[in-house]
Amino acid sequence: MPSTVVHCALAGLLAAALLGPAFDRRAVAVVLLVTVVPDLDVFSGVVLPGTHRALLHTLLVPALVGGLVVYDTRLRERSWLLGRHGWWGVRVAWVAVLAYAFAGIGLDLFVGGANPLYPLHDQFYRFSGSIEYSTQRGWVQTFVEVAPPETASGGGAGGRGAPTVDAGQLGSTAEVHVSSGVDPSRGAEPADVDRVFPVVRSGWQLLLVLTSLVALAGRAVESRRPDRL
Repeated sequence: MPSTVVHCALAGLLAAALLGPAFDRRAVAVVLLVTVVPDLDVFSGVVLPGTHRALLHTLLVPALVGGLVVYDTRLRERSWLLGRHGWWGVRVAWVAVLAYAFAGIGLDLFVGGANPLYPLHDQFYRFSGSIEYSTQRGWVQTFVEVAPPETASGGGAGGRGAPTVDAGQLGSTAEVHVSSGVDPSRGAEPADVDRVFPVVRSGWQLLLVLTSLVALAGRAVESRRPDRL
């Protein structure tokens, strides 16, 4: 599972790329803080078993917030966000929404697993696979695989039954427990349980963190240039 450090690294790249003239320390801080929010459901899992990577990892949260930003800035006669923070606030709000969805939730969804439509659809998914071009098979993707009715029904006459779709389903909150340093296993743990709080767990994660630091540092230097556009 990616650590909060890795999530913030991806969010930092989004901030460096998308904040534009709104880039400053306060804007970056807002984007990073918003990115941390989904991981706070690690504490909910202690009280509500199975809700780690579900309660705040639902895409309904950024969808709702994005809808509120559209309503406030496009449909209301007087925008609260524009009135309080101007164009800077609108830009930062949209980048924060994207960071929540892609850096906060998306990274877990593609690497470890998350419950992206909770509570409307209680199912953990892990989108793992590949997309490639083969000179013999053409374009091939394995993220979502569909088995024909013959396979789904055990090869019965006439191919009765419905196709089965494998999109990386892992189970519901009643079946899945995502281990963490706060809650290593479902239920009570022994007093000497090993609690692991990861920082980086692979070479690509370390590379992402280092790349984000370089990108943010470079963007900060660029933003201080008096002749910048």
